Amino acid sequence: MSQLQPPSDVVIRLDCMDAGYDEHQVLGNINLEVHRGEILALIGQSGCGKSTMLRCIAGLLEPQGGTVEVLGHRLPIKDESERRLLLSRIGVVFQQNALLGSMTVAENVALPVVEHTRVGRDVARTLALSKLAMVGLDGWGDRLPAELSGGMQKRAALARSIALEPELLLCDEPIAGLDPVVASGIDRLVTSLARRLGMTVVMVTHELDSIKSIVTRAVLVVDGGIHAIGSPQELVQSTDEKVRAFFHRIPDDEAAGTSLLERLEGA
Repeated sequence: MSQLQPPSDVVIRLDCMDAGYDEHQVLGNINLEVHRGEILALIGQSGCGKSTMLRCIAGLLEPQGGTVEVLGHRLPIKDESERRLLLSRIGVVFQQNALLGSMTVAENVALPVVEHTRVGRDVARTLALSKLAMVGLDGWGDRLPAELSGGMQKRAALARSIALEPELLLCDEPIAGLDPVVASGIDRLVTSLARRLGMTVVMVTHELDSIKSIVTRAVLVVDGGIHAIGSPQELVQSTDEKVRAFFHRIPDDEAAGTSLLERLEGA
Protein backbone atom coordinates (compact mmCIF):
# COMPACT_ATOMS: atom_id res chain seq x y z
CA MET A 1 0.00 0.00 0.00
CA SER A 2 1.43 3.40 -0.98
CA GLN A 3 1.90 5.91 1.79
CA LEU A 4 0.26 9.31 1.65
CA GLN A 5 2.73 12.07 0.86
CA PRO A 6 2.86 14.90 3.40
CA PRO A 7 1.62 18.24 2.06
CA SER A 8 4.37 20.36 0.53
CA ASP A 9 5.44 23.42 2.45
CA VAL A 10 6.02 25.22 -0.86
CA VAL A 11 3.16 27.68 -1.26
CA ILE A 12 4.48 29.42 -4.39
CA ARG A 13 6.83 28.07 -7.04
CA LEU A 14 8.07 30.14 -10.00
CA ASP A 15 10.08 28.09 -12.49
CA CYS A 16 11.99 29.83 -15.29
CA MET A 17 9.21 32.43 -15.41
CA ASP A 18 9.21 35.25 -17.94
CA ALA A 19 6.63 38.00 -17.64
CA GLY A 20 5.74 41.31 -19.19
CA TYR A 21 3.14 43.23 -21.11
CA ASP A 22 2.43 42.62 -24.80
CA GLU A 23 5.83 42.41 -26.49
CA HIS A 24 7.70 44.03 -23.59
CA GLN A 25 9.43 41.59 -21.22
CA VAL A 26 9.78 42.87 -17.66
CA LEU A 27 10.98 39.72 -15.87
CA GLY A 28 13.21 36.95 -17.21
CA ASN A 29 14.09 33.46 -15.93
CA ILE A 30 12.62 33.90 -12.45
CA ASN A 31 13.08 30.91 -10.12
CA LEU A 32 11.64 31.21 -6.64
CA GLU A 33 10.04 29.09 -3.93
CA VAL A 34 8.02 30.62 -1.08
CA HIS A 35 7.49 28.41 1.94
CA ARG A 36 4.50 28.12 4.23
CA GLY A 37 4.53 30.62 7.09
CA GLU A 38 7.04 33.00 5.52
CA ILE A 39 6.68 36.76 5.35
CA LEU A 40 8.56 37.40 2.14
CA ALA A 41 9.29 40.80 0.63
CA LEU A 42 9.83 41.58 -3.03
CA ILE A 43 12.16 44.57 -3.04
CA GLY A 44 14.03 46.71 -5.52
CA GLN A 45 13.95 50.05 -7.27
CA SER A 46 10.82 51.32 -9.01
CA GLY A 47 10.30 49.64 -12.36
CA CYS A 48 12.47 46.60 -11.57
CA GLY A 49 9.58 44.15 -11.96
CA LYS A 50 8.55 43.31 -8.39
CA SER A 51 4.89 44.37 -8.84
CA THR A 52 4.77 42.40 -12.10
CA MET A 53 5.95 39.33 -10.16
CA LEU A 54 3.20 39.85 -7.59
CA ARG A 55 0.60 40.17 -10.36
CA CYS A 56 1.72 36.83 -11.79
CA ILE A 57 1.45 35.17 -8.37
CA ALA A 58 -2.02 36.65 -7.89
CA GLY A 59 -3.12 35.29 -11.26
CA LEU A 60 -3.74 38.79 -12.62
CA LEU A 61 -1.05 38.44 -15.29
CA GLU A 62 -0.30 35.34 -17.34
CA PRO A 63 3.44 34.61 -17.64
CA GLN A 64 5.06 34.83 -21.06
CA GLY A 65 7.12 31.72 -20.34
CA GLY A 66 7.92 29.20 -17.64
CA THR A 67 5.47 28.17 -14.92
CA VAL A 68 3.69 29.68 -11.92
CA GLU A 69 2.31 27.36 -9.24
CA VAL A 70 0.33 28.70 -6.28
CA LEU A 71 -1.07 26.50 -3.50
CA GLY A 72 -0.58 23.44 -5.68
CA HIS A 73 -2.36 24.90 -8.72
CA ARG A 74 -0.60 25.78 -11.94
CA LEU A 75 -1.65 29.18 -13.29
CA PRO A 76 -3.56 30.24 -15.26
CA ILE A 77 -6.54 28.07 -14.34
CA LYS A 78 -9.05 27.60 -17.12
CA ASP A 79 -11.76 25.85 -15.09
CA GLU A 80 -13.90 28.57 -13.47
CA SER A 81 -14.92 26.59 -10.39
CA GLU A 82 -11.31 25.61 -9.69
CA ARG A 83 -10.19 29.21 -10.22
CA ARG A 84 -12.79 30.55 -7.78
CA LEU A 85 -11.80 27.94 -5.20
CA LEU A 86 -8.16 29.02 -5.42
CA LEU A 87 -9.09 32.71 -5.19
CA SER A 88 -10.98 32.00 -1.97
CA ARG A 89 -7.68 30.81 -0.47
CA ILE A 90 -5.81 34.01 -1.38
CA GLY A 91 -6.20 37.49 0.09
CA VAL A 92 -4.98 40.60 -1.71
CA VAL A 93 -4.27 44.09 -0.35
CA PHE A 94 -3.98 46.63 -3.15
CA GLN A 95 -1.78 49.71 -2.87
CA GLN A 96 -4.76 52.07 -3.18
CA ASN A 97 -6.94 49.86 -0.92
CA ALA A 98 -9.65 49.52 -3.63
CA LEU A 99 -12.49 50.08 -1.17
CA LEU A 100 -15.83 50.82 -2.87
CA GLY A 101 -16.89 54.29 -1.80
CA SER A 102 -20.63 53.70 -2.18
CA MET A 103 -20.60 50.79 0.26
CA THR A 104 -20.09 50.79 4.00
CA VAL A 105 -16.86 49.47 5.44
CA ALA A 106 -18.62 46.31 6.65
CA GLU A 107 -20.16 45.75 3.20
CA ASN A 108 -16.70 46.11 1.64
CA VAL A 109 -15.23 43.55 4.01
CA ALA A 110 -18.14 41.17 3.43
CA LEU A 111 -17.65 41.16 -0.37
CA PRO A 112 -15.36 38.08 -0.50
CA VAL A 113 -17.73 36.17 1.79
CA VAL A 114 -20.74 37.00 -0.39
CA GLU A 115 -18.83 36.19 -3.59
CA HIS A 116 -17.20 32.92 -2.57
CA THR A 117 -19.70 31.34 -0.14
CA ARG A 118 -23.42 30.66 0.05
CA VAL A 119 -23.99 32.16 3.48
CA GLY A 120 -26.69 34.79 3.93
CA ARG A 121 -25.95 38.48 4.11
CA ASP A 122 -26.56 38.58 7.88
CA VAL A 123 -23.90 35.92 8.41
CA ALA A 124 -21.57 37.69 5.99
CA ARG A 125 -22.00 40.92 7.94
CA THR A 126 -21.28 39.14 11.22
CA LEU A 127 -18.09 37.68 9.76
CA ALA A 128 -17.12 41.09 8.39
CA LEU A 129 -17.60 42.78 11.76
CA SER A 130 -15.48 40.12 13.45
CA LYS A 131 -12.65 40.78 10.99
CA LEU A 132 -12.95 44.53 11.51
CA ALA A 133 -12.59 43.92 15.25
CA MET A 134 -9.43 41.89 14.55
CA VAL A 135 -7.83 44.90 12.82
CA GLY A 136 -8.91 47.41 15.47
CA LEU A 137 -11.96 48.84 13.66
CA ASP A 138 -14.69 47.60 15.99
CA GLY A 139 -17.64 49.98 15.69
CA TRP A 140 -16.65 51.41 12.31
CA GLY A 141 -18.54 48.96 10.09
CA ASP A 142 -21.39 51.30 9.19
CA ARG A 143 -19.12 54.17 8.12
CA LEU A 144 -18.22 54.90 4.52
CA PRO A 145 -14.55 54.52 3.49
CA ALA A 146 -14.27 58.31 2.98
CA GLU A 147 -14.97 58.79 6.71
CA LEU A 148 -11.86 56.80 7.64
CA SER A 149 -8.28 58.05 7.84
CA GLY A 150 -5.63 56.63 5.52
CA GLY A 151 -4.40 54.21 8.15
CA MET A 152 -7.93 53.09 9.00
CA GLN A 153 -8.68 52.51 5.31
CA LYS A 154 -5.60 50.32 5.12
CA ARG A 155 -6.85 48.35 8.13
CA ALA A 156 -10.25 47.97 6.45
CA ALA A 157 -8.55 46.69 3.30
CA LEU A 158 -6.64 44.18 5.43
CA ALA A 159 -9.88 43.07 7.08
CA ARG A 160 -11.41 42.44 3.66
CA SER A 161 -8.34 40.50 2.53
CA ILE A 162 -8.64 38.11 5.50
CA ALA A 163 -12.44 37.80 5.39
CA LEU A 164 -12.15 34.16 4.32
CA GLU A 165 -9.05 33.50 6.45
CA PRO A 166 -6.84 32.81 3.42
CA GLU A 167 -3.71 30.70 3.38
CA LEU A 168 -1.82 33.26 1.32
CA LEU A 169 -1.86 37.05 1.65
CA LEU A 170 -0.46 39.24 -1.14
CA CYS A 171 0.24 42.90 -0.38
CA ASP A 172 1.26 45.63 -2.82
CA GLU A 173 3.05 48.44 -0.92
CA PRO A 174 0.85 47.98 2.19
CA ILE A 175 2.13 51.07 4.01
CA ALA A 176 2.80 53.41 1.08
CA GLY A 177 1.91 57.01 1.90
CA LEU A 178 1.37 56.43 5.63
CA ASP A 179 3.24 58.31 8.32
CA PRO A 180 5.90 56.29 10.21
CA VAL A 181 3.81 55.71 13.34
CA VAL A 182 0.76 54.47 11.42
CA ALA A 183 2.99 52.44 9.08
CA SER A 184 4.62 50.71 12.04
CA GLY A 185 1.17 49.82 13.37
CA ILE A 186 0.18 48.26 10.05
CA ASP A 187 3.42 46.26 10.01
CA ARG A 188 2.69 44.88 13.47
CA LEU A 189 -0.87 44.11 12.42
CA VAL A 190 0.25 42.15 9.34
CA THR A 191 2.65 40.12 11.49
CA SER A 192 -0.01 39.45 14.12
CA LEU A 193 -2.60 38.38 11.55
CA ALA A 194 -0.11 36.12 9.78
CA ARG A 195 0.67 34.32 13.02
CA ARG A 196 -2.93 34.18 14.22
CA LEU A 197 -4.34 32.86 10.93
CA GLY A 198 -1.31 30.82 9.87
CA MET A 199 -0.90 32.77 6.65
CA THR A 200 2.01 33.03 4.26
CA VAL A 201 2.59 36.65 3.25
CA VAL A 202 4.24 38.05 0.12
CA MET A 203 4.55 41.81 -0.05
CA VAL A 204 5.98 44.35 -2.43
CA THR A 205 7.69 47.06 -0.43
CA HIS A 206 10.55 49.53 -0.49
CA GLU A 207 10.22 50.46 3.19
CA LEU A 208 13.44 49.53 4.97
CA ASP A 209 11.84 49.57 8.42
CA SER A 210 9.25 47.01 7.31
CA ILE A 211 11.87 44.84 5.66
CA LYS A 212 14.07 44.81 8.75
CA SER A 213 11.30 44.39 11.34
CA ILE A 214 8.72 41.92 10.00
CA VAL A 215 10.15 40.12 6.95
CA THR A 216 11.66 36.64 7.25
CA ARG A 217 13.19 36.68 3.75
CA ALA A 218 13.63 39.28 1.02
CA VAL A 219 14.06 38.95 -2.73
CA LEU A 220 15.98 41.78 -4.40
CA VAL A 221 14.88 42.26 -8.00
CA VAL A 222 17.31 44.11 -10.29
CA ASP A 223 16.74 44.77 -13.99
CA GLY A 224 14.04 42.14 -14.33
CA GLY A 225 15.88 39.32 -12.56
CA ILE A 226 16.41 38.03 -9.02
CA HIS A 227 19.75 39.42 -7.88
CA ALA A 228 19.81 38.29 -4.23
CA ILE A 229 17.71 36.34 -1.72
CA GLY A 230 18.22 36.17 2.02
CA SER A 231 17.12 37.25 5.45
CA PRO A 232 17.13 41.01 6.07
CA GLN A 233 20.16 40.56 8.33
CA GLU A 234 22.07 38.70 5.62
CA LEU A 235 21.25 41.28 2.96
CA VAL A 236 22.07 44.27 5.16
CA GLN A 237 25.52 42.77 5.82
CA SER A 238 26.11 41.85 2.17
CA THR A 239 29.12 43.30 0.37
CA ASP A 240 27.41 43.04 -3.03
CA GLU A 241 27.27 46.51 -4.58
CA LYS A 242 23.64 46.35 -5.70
CA VAL A 243 22.46 44.93 -2.38
CA ARG A 244 24.38 47.62 -0.47
CA ALA A 245 23.01 50.29 -2.77
CA PHE A 246 19.43 49.32 -1.91
CA PHE A 247 19.80 48.84 1.84
CA HIS A 248 22.06 51.82 2.41
CA ARG A 249 20.22 54.10 -0.05
CA ILE A 250 23.31 54.66 -2.20
CA PRO A 251 22.58 56.37 -5.55
CA ASP A 252 23.47 54.34 -8.65
CA ASP A 253 26.39 56.56 -9.61
CA GLU A 254 27.94 56.34 -6.15
CA ALA A 255 27.43 52.57 -6.06
CA ALA A 256 29.34 52.40 -9.32
CA GLY A 257 32.18 54.30 -7.69
CA THR A 258 31.55 57.69 -9.27
CA SER A 259 29.74 60.49 -7.53
CA LEU A 260 27.45 62.87 -9.37
CA LEU A 261 29.84 65.74 -8.60
CA GLU A 262 32.76 63.81 -10.13
CA ARG A 263 30.72 63.09 -13.24
CA LEU A 264 29.77 66.73 -13.62
CA GLU A 265 33.36 67.87 -13.11
CA GLY A 266 34.53 65.44 -15.75
CA ALA A 267 31.98 66.58 -18.31
